[in-house]
Amino acid sequence: MHTATEERIVRPARNVLGSLRLPGDKSISHRYGMLAAFAQGASRFSNFSTGADCASTLKCMEALGATVRHLDEGIVEVTGVGGRVTPSEGPLDCGNSGSTMRMISGLLAPQQGSFTLIGDDSLSRRPMERIRKPLAEMGARLTLTDGHAPIIIEGTPLRPIDYTTPVPSAQVKTCVLLAGLQTPGLTTVRESVRTRDHSELALRAFGAELERTLDSISIRGPQTLHGIEAAVPGDLSSAAFFLCAAALFPGSGLILDWLGLNPTRAALLDVLTALGANIAVLNLEEKNAELVGTVQVTAPRDGLTTTAITGALAAQLIDELPVLAAIGPYTSGGIRIRDAKELRVKESDRIALVVKNLRAMGAEVMEFEDGLDVPGGQRLHGATIDAGGDHRIAMAFSVAALRAEGETLIQGAESAAISFPEFFTLLDQVAER
Repeated sequence: MHTATEERIVRPARNVLGSLRLPGDKSISHRYGMLAAFAQGASRFSNFSTGADCASTLKCMEALGATVRHLDEGIVEVTGVGGRVTPSEGPLDCGNSGSTMRMISGLLAPQQGSFTLIGDDSLSRRPMERIRKPLAEMGARLTLTDGHAPIIIEGTPLRPIDYTTPVPSAQVKTCVLLAGLQTPGLTTVRESVRTRDHSELALRAFGAELERTLDSISIRGPQTLHGIEAAVPGDLSSAAFFLCAAALFPGSGLILDWLGLNPTRAALLDVLTALGANIAVLNLEEKNAELVGTVQVTAPRDGLTTTAITGALAAQLIDELPVLAAIGPYTSGGIRIRDAKELRVKESDRIALVVKNLRAMGAEVMEFEDGLDVPGGQRLHGATIDAGGDHRIAMAFSVAALRAEGETLIQGAESAAISFPEFFTLLDQVAER
C-alpha cells in the first residue's frame, strides 16, 4: 500500500522562542491503553497520545472486547475485559507500531483462542524472533512468517521463565512481563543495560506487584489489574526535536510544560547539557510513579560544543539519535555516535537515511556499521529530504533545516503523523522567521 506523500517546506529561522505543552508520551499511552483494556473496570486518560501508533493499540484492544470512548478535550475512556479477551473475527492490525505488536503478543499468548497479528509494509519487515524466543520458552504457540509478521498465536497456558534478553529491549521485556502477569509462578527478565521502565511503572499503577533488582524485574502471576485515572505526561522523545531546535540559536528560550522526565528516558537532557545547552528542570513531581516536570532550555552564547554517544547511552537514546546527528554539523566539534546498530532495523535504516540527507544538505559525514561521525563547524544549505517513510527522519531534518541557508523540502512529511501529528504546527509556533 503506497499512499501519496506529503511535502513540507521548512524555511530557515532566526530564533526559537516560546512555551509548549506536548502531546502525551507514546510509550506511556501504549501501555496505559493496553493495560486499561485488559484490566477490570474503567480507566480515564487525559492527554493520551494523538499518534497513529497508539490508535493502533486501542483499535486492537477494541477488537479483543474492550470499549474505547473518545470524549471531549482529548480524554480517552477505556473499559477493560477483566483479564479475559474475546478473539476477534479478523486479524489484529498493528499498523506501523512495533510496540503494539511485540507487547500484545505477550498479552495474548496465555489467553484462550487463536489470534493473527498483521502490520503495514514497514512493520512486516521488522524483527519479531526476539519475542518469539522467550514466549516459546514459556510454552507459547507462536508462528512467525520468516521471522516477521504476520504472527499467528494459538493461546495456551504458559509456565514461568527466568530470561536474559540478548539485546536489551523494553518491548521484549514488556512482552514477557505481560505473559508472566497471567502465568502461575515467578517470571523474571534480566537485562545487561537497563531499558525504559514504563511498563513496570504502569503495571504498578494498575495494581500489580513486581520485584526489581539492579539488573532484573520479576512478576508473580496470576494477578488482576484495576482501572485508573491518569494524565499522560508530554512525550520526551517528541520534545527532543524542540529542545535540539532551541539549542541551535544563541538567543533562544523554550519552556516545555508537563513533560515526562522518566530517568530511563532523560539521558537526552544530559547529552544536551554536555553539548553546552543550559537546561533547567522546574516543579518536578511524581504522577502514577512517573516523574513529570517543566523543562526550560536556552542555547549557549558561543554555540554547541561536541560530544560522543556510545555504549549504554546509545541504547537509551536510540530514538533521539537521528535529531542529534542532524544538528551535529552546527556544533563546534561535531558528534560521534557508536554502538547504535539497532538504528538499522527501526522504521527504516536510520543510519543510512541520516547520512544520505546530511550529504544532500552539503554536510560531510562518515558512516559506520554501528553509527556515524558528524564533524562540526559546517554550513548547510536547504535540500530535498527523503524521510523514507520514517517519522523521526522527517522531524530531525526539519530541525536541521532551521539553521540551513535556503529552504528545505521534506518529502514524506506525512510520516510525522505516525508519532506526532501536531509537529509542524508547533514548530512554526516557536520558530521566529
